[in-house]
Amino acid sequence: MKLRALSPSQYLGSDVVIESDSSSVIELATCLLPADADEVAFAQAAFEWVRDQVAHSVDAGDHRITLSATEVIAERVGLCFSKAHLLVALLRSRNIPAGLCYQRLRNGDGFVLHGLVAVHLDGTWHRLDPRGNNRVVDAQFDLDTERVAWQADPSVGEIDYTEVWTAAAPLVVDALTGAQDALALCAGGLPDRPA
Repeated sequence: MKLRALSPSQYLGSDVVIESDSSSVIELATCLLPADADEVAFAQAAFEWVRDQVAHSVDAGDHRITLSATEVIAERVGLCFSKAHLLVALLRSRNIPAGLCYQRLRNGDGFVLHGLVAVHLDGTWHRLDPRGNNRVVDAQFDLDTERVAWQADPSVGEIDYTEVWTAAAPLVVDALTGAQDALALCAGGLPDRPA
């Protein structure tokens, strides 16, 4: 899939959600690989750490809400969006352009939004899904063949949005900020579109 993105330099900033300049993000990045590590090697290490070391709220049955990169590091739990925020922050902390992507996926009788990461490596954009693997999900770091948790099926109304966002979608931020319980939010309250 061809992603629609701005210039890679637009995907390097920090904000209150993607806190790429925070000390805890920088410290974690340093623990993963030295600062002079190859970009691809670092991107893979960061992806695998977020995928495997931060529990997905639903898989863990954890009610806590996290939003920002530093909250995810502190709590070690989050929904797909929060895990994506941390991965983008880690990548940007090493000056690797990264943004957010979304999918609209069927969920029961309706749809929910799913958060992914797009990273600019080797001159092109690649989607990564740090959601976390389980018995039905096998997302992997692969720059040749996309290996995300779910493939959108347009025949049932699912959508792979092609835009690479420089910041978290406001509807996602509002949903997470306004929630008290991650599991209740997933049961009904997640947005079904990024904007």
